Amino acid sequence: MPTVSPALAVAAGRVLRARSGFYTIQTDAGLVECRLRGRVTRDRLNADPCVIGDRVEISLLPDGNGMITSVEERASRFSRRQPGPRGTWREDVMVANLDQVLVVFACADPMPHLRMVDRFLVVAEHNEIPAVLVVNKTDLCGEAVAASEFAEYERIGYPVHHVSALDGSGIKALGERLAGRISVLTGPSGVGKSTLLNAIEPGLRLATGLVSEVLHKGRHTTTAAELHPILGGRGWVADTPGIRELGLWAIPPEELAWCFPEIRPHLGECGFNDCQHTHEPRCAVRGAVERGEVSEARYDSYRRLLAGDA
Repeated sequence: MPTVSPALAVAAGRVLRARSGFYTIQTDAGLVECRLRGRVTRDRLNADPCVIGDRVEISLLPDGNGMITSVEERASRFSRRQPGPRGTWREDVMVANLDQVLVVFACADPMPHLRMVDRFLVVAEHNEIPAVLVVNKTDLCGEAVAASEFAEYERIGYPVHHVSALDGSGIKALGERLAGRISVLTGPSGVGKSTLLNAIEPGLRLATGLVSEVLHKGRHTTTAAELHPILGGRGWVADTPGIRELGLWAIPPEELAWCFPEIRPHLGECGFNDCQHTHEPRCAVRGAVERGEVSEARYDSYRRLLAGDA
């Protein structure tokens, strides 16, 4: 691993890996292993003080390691809700300063849970991060079946890539989507995120795993989030541990409908300003559902998320 010269007192860089209080920082002069100064932790008590993708300033120590002295304000983030102490909830920021979220699901083995797809998309929309759907394992069901399963998402404007990490179909186009951007690949376990990254960038050699034959739920193979350079340094991509549940962090109920792009055009047209689009008369959103402009499945996802039982 290349290191920077101990003679350099201060450096700026990006966090590539975070695990157990140790951080790997990419600087202009190379990689530096760092710890986090206590003051930085105290200043960010309500959020993860430092995560992959963060831009930081470090002080270099005589042994070549470093100390993170400050973390820049985040331009964007992808986060989920995690249990906190004494029955509270806390924000778990997975990646900072990213350009897009690639939501990866399989068309089979494991079968896709479309309400879970909606959860990932809502989190991306709330954070105003462009989202892309990646449908993997088309070799198991065929592209026609995969396209049919996710057709509604294409209809409402989400880019959808149908790929197979096994036979290589769609991999080139997916790689082009990653070029020039900082991206996160996220989704449930077992859908093939690490396998896809290995297909795009074979040198990564990320660990991959099989899917449980009993429950058809994926086994976790990524154990720590890491930001990888790909395509000869033309892009960066984060590989994150698989998520079986995704909690919605700090999305006010009155803002949830905005997180559904097909519902947005109808907001403000209801008979009541505080309409929640569930039972109220003269609701423009319910009218759009009746006319087929908003799918019943997506509307059901909205209602379940609003009620907290999606």
